[in-house]
Amino acid sequence: MKFKSGFVAIVGRPNVGKSTLMNQVIGQKIAIMSDKPQTTRNKIHGVYTNNESQIVFLDTPGIHKRQSKLGDYMNSTALSTLGEVEAVLFLVDAAEGMGGGDRYIAEQLNNVKTPVILVLNKIDKLEPEALLPLMAEYRKLHDFAEIIPVSAKFGSNVNTLLDQLQKYLPEGPQYYPADQITDHPEQFVIAELIREKILHLTREEVPHSIAVAIEDMKLEPNGVVHVSAVIFVERDSQKGIIIGKQGALLKEVGRRARTDIENLLGSKIFLELWVKVKKDWRNQDRVLRDLGFHKDL
Repeated sequence: MKFKSGFVAIVGRPNVGKSTLMNQVIGQKIAIMSDKPQTTRNKIHGVYTNNESQIVFLDTPGIHKRQSKLGDYMNSTALSTLGEVEAVLFLVDAAEGMGGGDRYIAEQLNNVKTPVILVLNKIDKLEPEALLPLMAEYRKLHDFAEIIPVSAKFGSNVNTLLDQLQKYLPEGPQYYPADQITDHPEQFVIAELIREKILHLTREEVPHSIAVAIEDMKLEPNGVVHVSAVIFVERDSQKGIIIGKQGALLKEVGRRARTDIENLLGSKIFLELWVKVKKDWRNQDRVLRDLGFHKDL
């Protein structure tokens, strides 16, 4: 049997479980998760390999109504992937039901020749008798190649989804070593893990106003990896929130992030966190470029 390989995009509105699904497939956290919308800002490349095939997943930002230049970037990044791949997974929240955002994305997919597989996520929250009517409702939006219900959180039916994806892959090379799970550098994943902890510990406007950049990362003679990271916010008041009373919140961010980063690197780390203000950074092209946001057009 010849080896098959290809690229698969995961699209959907914010907070439907795209990152959860990819982490479940890969078997390790490479995309951050939060109950806050717009958690994913970049295309995250996850690599799944077995004896017969390799699938490179592109976990895109959630497509949403734009509110800033960062929002424009996120939408264009998500939509630009659709013509680059062998298949598109359109992920929806089955428990929440069809929304206007789903209809908008389905309209975009009607202009794409790539096979689209509808993935009904969060079926663990859905009554079984509600599944078939929901599938029929979604069929009216698009001529889907497949409709597959899953629970990304618990892994239910995820293997079936992977099996079905095999038939859309062409014969091709193994792009990455079998043990490689992402093509992003470690610094990118570390910055995302730090941002995830801030998302978990803050609310209101703060989660959308932060960006994290790794300024330095080096291995010390004692085997400890020294990581220096900067958390950017848009206003002085947000800086105070991130630091917290007597530095308590920033210390908690560091404590939680350290555990995930040590699991990622397989070694002890010393994590140094700084908070800086970059006023209105989400609407400044130069700052967005400096932070790694480039339009994929």
